[in-house]
Amino acid sequence: MNTTDGDARHRQIARELRNEIEAGRLRPGQKLPSTRALAEQFNVSVAPINDAMAILETEGLVVSKPRSGRSVSDTATPGAPRRRVGRPQVIYVGGYAGSGKTEFGRTLARESGWAMLDKDTLTRSVVDAALVQLGSSPADRESDLYMTVIRPAEYECLAATVQENVSCGVSVIVTAPFIKEFGSEAWFRRTAVDLDTLGADMTVVWIRADADSMHSYITRRGAARDSYKLAHWGEYTDAINLTFAPAWDYTLVTNNSDSAPLRDQAQDLLAKLAN
Repeated sequence: MNTTDGDARHRQIARELRNEIEAGRLRPGQKLPSTRALAEQFNVSVAPINDAMAILETEGLVVSKPRSGRSVSDTATPGAPRRRVGRPQVIYVGGYAGSGKTEFGRTLARESGWAMLDKDTLTRSVVDAALVQLGSSPADRESDLYMTVIRPAEYECLAATVQENVSCGVSVIVTAPFIKEFGSEAWFRRTAVDLDTLGADMTVVWIRADADSMHSYITRRGAARDSYKLAHWGEYTDAINLTFAPAWDYTLVTNNSDSAPLRDQAQDLLAKLAN
């Protein structure tokens, strides 16, 4: 980690909380943890938390009331979803762990009213149980067992769920790492043909975040599946390509502390699709 309790850190904290508000994880009117509790979550002093809250209050996302603390503004989330007509849309959102792909997907879903299909939400309970039954750990996302047996089944379930929705005329946002898939032009071609046969169009999104931003996200969420990455962070980041680009026409979304808010980038994407 290169960031400190300075300017970059408080902007990153504001960004993470903003993403959670706009993705609906933090709901209108919901009371936020205390300043000290947030400082513990983010492993910083109280000063960056107060600076981050000042940003969110200025943006109208957070309100502060005497003796009752801070809460999410009642007007922080988007209005009623907009329905779109025409061919169903499938938006594949990929990115490394902690890049913010699920938050971006949820924000797209809230803005569009389309179905949200997240790989972990759909498969995690079954994957964890299967790993235990096969003698591994629910935290395993690195072994040959996971990569050769479990992972292919996960992505098959995800693909089947996409096809089920599209065949019913429902547009979907699909979030998963997609590292292997997005590196294969052949995978894109097969997927595009399959979707076109079902009468749907495909859009590809890659979420890019710097190493410090990703570390902050996955540290705070505390998921068991991230334990190996966090324990071997330097080794992990050396092994991934932070400038990765999909082998297909794609939209790049950046999720660093100085990037445009994810909601703004989601709205820009949906506007392009509507034209």
